[in-house]
Amino acid sequence: MPAHTMRAIRLHEFGGPEVLRHEEVPVPEPGPGEVLVRVHAVGLNPPDWYAREGMPDVPPELKPPFHLPLTPGTDVSGTVEAVAPDVEDLAVGEEVFGLLRFPTSLQAGAYAEYVAAPASDLARKPASVDHVRAAGLPMSGLTAWQFLIELGHDHPSPFQAAPHRPMALDGGTTVLVNGAAGGVGHLALQLARWKGARVIAVASGGHEPFLRELGADEFIDYTKVRPDEVARDLDLVLDAVGGPDSRRFLRTLKRGGALYPVYFGAFDEEENARLGVTVTATQVRSNGGQLAELARLVDAGTIRVAIDSTFALKDAQAAHERAARGHIRGKIVLTA
Repeated sequence: MPAHTMRAIRLHEFGGPEVLRHEEVPVPEPGPGEVLVRVHAVGLNPPDWYAREGMPDVPPELKPPFHLPLTPGTDVSGTVEAVAPDVEDLAVGEEVFGLLRFPTSLQAGAYAEYVAAPASDLARKPASVDHVRAAGLPMSGLTAWQFLIELGHDHPSPFQAAPHRPMALDGGTTVLVNGAAGGVGHLALQLARWKGARVIAVASGGHEPFLRELGADEFIDYTKVRPDEVARDLDLVLDAVGGPDSRRFLRTLKRGGALYPVYFGAFDEEENARLGVTVTATQVRSNGGQLAELARLVDAGTIRVAIDSTFALKDAQAAHERAARGHIRGKIVLTA
């Protein structure tokens, strides 16, 4: 069994990266249906900084409950250290990775040496994939999967009444991925290619060789040209940047096409209907079964997780500062 205490990153107030403190805290106890994971690596995601800031821009009804002090982090790769009596499909010593308790909690506690994790949120880590890459996969990979491949749940979306239904992708489909070099974008590009689609990647110019290597058929440097002015007759736009500017991609779609903004913006349903296009989104959810499918693709070399940078757990402040500078290529990961 582990020691009774561990190091973790906690915040006692909301704010910038400086509120992240490296502290001694008790090791959590796994509850029913849970395992205790010895953390080897933690993937960073935008909800980590939203939680750190106290989610100031999110309407109260959309905020999950969270309270201080808070240990952020949802994406973990590590080794099973202890197992609750009712968990039958995982054993001590197995290497696992997962997206923990999302979106129901913003304090899943992955920025720590140990974390209690629902067994259903975890998948076995392939031996061919190191902990750093495995930790970079869960939220970004599941976001790409649930938007593009299979939703895999029937929870209502906070963004729309109808469930998100991914468009079938094949050799006749042209997909544009905006923000293609980032965590979600670089995995979405590879999943669309796996399905046979032709993929146009949008990013800043320095990322072109990286994205061509991942399989982009075309590349648009948004610092030189507006992608919505040059791209036309698209079947699907996955906008990994999203937000208020996402509407500009409507004119790039053919009738019957679809726009999937990962960060939802304001849309006009009458305009969408007039253009004959669908705008739909979902909120990523923890799903160990889907992660196992992604793990098989990574194990086979079909998709790969790119790592922007790694930081020691104690240097979480520096990792958040790196994230704030933007232009991230792949994933930022903490190592515990």
